[in-house]
Amino acid sequence: MQFHQLLYFVAVAETSHFTHAAEQVHVAQPSLSQQIRALEKELGAELFSRARGNVSLTEAGQALLPLARRILADAETARHEVQELAQLRRGRVRLGAPPSLCTGLLPDVLRAFHDLYPGIELLIEESGSHDLVRNLARGALDLALVVLPLPTPSPALTTVELLQEDLVVVSSAAGPAPRRPVRIADLQDEPLVMFRHGYDLRELTVAACRAEGFDPSFTVEGGEMDAVLGFVRAGLGVAVVPSMVVALAGRDLRVTALAKPGLRRTIALAHRSDVAPPRAARELQRVILARAR
Repeated sequence: MQFHQLLYFVAVAETSHFTHAAEQVHVAQPSLSQQIRALEKELGAELFSRARGNVSLTEAGQALLPLARRILADAETARHEVQELAQLRRGRVRLGAPPSLCTGLLPDVLRAFHDLYPGIELLIEESGSHDLVRNLARGALDLALVVLPLPTPSPALTTVELLQEDLVVVSSAAGPAPRRPVRIADLQDEPLVMFRHGYDLRELTVAACRAEGFDPSFTVEGGEMDAVLGFVRAGLGVAVVPSMVVALAGRDLRVTALAKPGLRRTIALAHRSDVAPPRAARELQRVILARAR
């Protein structure tokens, strides 16, 4: 099994087309097809079904795809690690974080890191913890800020707790003020603006409501952080959000604390356990830990 064969295999799997895959990896289509056949012969199983011109993964191909992606991602990480010059004058870090932390915590952290290492390219993926954990595990990220407990606990990931953050209720400043402080039970009578699936805030809020014996009702669901705050401003409902976000939200939103014991979330920094982060990522990890503490 050769590296370029895995590269060709992933390209075909992602495009479902041999010609398009060949264009993507800059190789002649007959050569790509020949290498795929050689890979299938070595593995002893067909990787693609080619019935009537439709290209789809076989069961064997589905089993190989996540492994091939991880191998390619690890090779890319190794390439960038080796190419870094002395004193971190050049390199790249791929960091994932929930939108609330991209707004609240990361700007100052990334400013401090950029001042120390201006030649390091910072690639930020903004998403919910579920998506970030999956992308971190498959090698698409070097580091990720995630919410504990992890949606799918995995010994393949190492986490370091950074901070704990209170959640609050936000409502439109133009609408009636909710009870102060808001009890979770009070949310039964409030229409909620809810985040899309994959956000820890969605699951935490829904779980807290169900613990009080009811399922919350949504007026709007499926948004990212900025969209959720915009819907609340428009008076479509209230939302449960991190306190770090509303510090920058503006005067058109009313912030109300939750009654004790309230809701809190734990933020952690995660990386893969089986592969050490690249040198530049380790430096960013150091800066994040120092700022958070």
